[in-house]
Amino acid sequence: MEMEESFDAEGSFDDASCLSPQSPGSTSPARRQNKEKEIKETKITINCVTFPVPTSAPEQQLLKPSEWSYCDYFWADKRDPQGATVSGFEVLLQKQLKGKQMQKEMAEFIRERIKIEEEYAKNLSKLSMFPMAAQEEGTLGEAWAQLKKSLADEAEVHLKFSSKLQSEVEKPLLTFRGDNFKKDMKKYDHHIADLRKQLVSRYAAVEKVQSAGMFCINPCDDLMRCVDLYNQAQSKWFEEMVTTSLELERLEVERVETIQQLLRQYTTLRHETDMFNQSTMEPVDQLLQSVDPAKDRELWVKEHKTGDLRPVDMDI
Repeated sequence: MEMEESFDAEGSFDDASCLSPQSPGSTSPARRQNKEKEIKETKITINCVTFPVPTSAPEQQLLKPSEWSYCDYFWADKRDPQGATVSGFEVLLQKQLKGKQMQKEMAEFIRERIKIEEEYAKNLSKLSMFPMAAQEEGTLGEAWAQLKKSLADEAEVHLKFSSKLQSEVEKPLLTFRGDNFKKDMKKYDHHIADLRKQLVSRYAAVEKVQSAGMFCINPCDDLMRCVDLYNQAQSKWFEEMVTTSLELERLEVERVETIQQLLRQYTTLRHETDMFNQSTMEPVDQLLQSVDPAKDRELWVKEHKTGDLRPVDMDI
């Protein structure tokens, strides 16, 4: 893995002792180099973060085994498609922002469905008032009139469906995590980035002492002090990474569960719409089953008959 200078090194370790000759009693450069070699064989520093070498250290126990938790899998940096270095924490943040965008697009999708339902209801209501075949009579006329009325009833069902979609699905999708959400993500980003910059600065101080060690009075003391400050900075970054990544994990679980609940509400409303539409067709079905050509003929004849005496032969 390559060393990558992905952050600005702010601040450095400056000590007058680093400009003084080495004291006779200090650790010799050869011994110090051997010690550093032993450390380098078991640890590796990448982008100013120190990791154990997998082949020389026992396998680390995950913080949350078997949970695939954010806090266990985003410690290293990676490269994006353009070749830029991206921290693991930035990957987590991008997941949150993408989730926010997906939520917005889902709300827009539901809005389009609402428009379709409103337009459909409007056209059904308009069609139900067409006078076509209004003069049909008898049992068939009753079934036809009921069929036209069912369009008006169905239009009302779809209008109510669109209204409930707006209030129970679209609006909650739009209001879930408002404008403050992105501001909170920026705060997390800046906080972790600042801690990472401190880590880079501390690492730069360690390197400076190592390179100037032969001119220092107490190079070991200076190096130990810089390493201690570096370890403190890394520990602080580690703790905040765990805490914040777990918070992002909680937010993602909350997002998925909330959208799941809203989409379930969508399907519930859709089933209700089907049920109500079926109820509007039941009277039509019943009347169609009652259509009787013989009855229609009887009704029509009784209303329109002109006489029941038949013609007979003429007498001479």
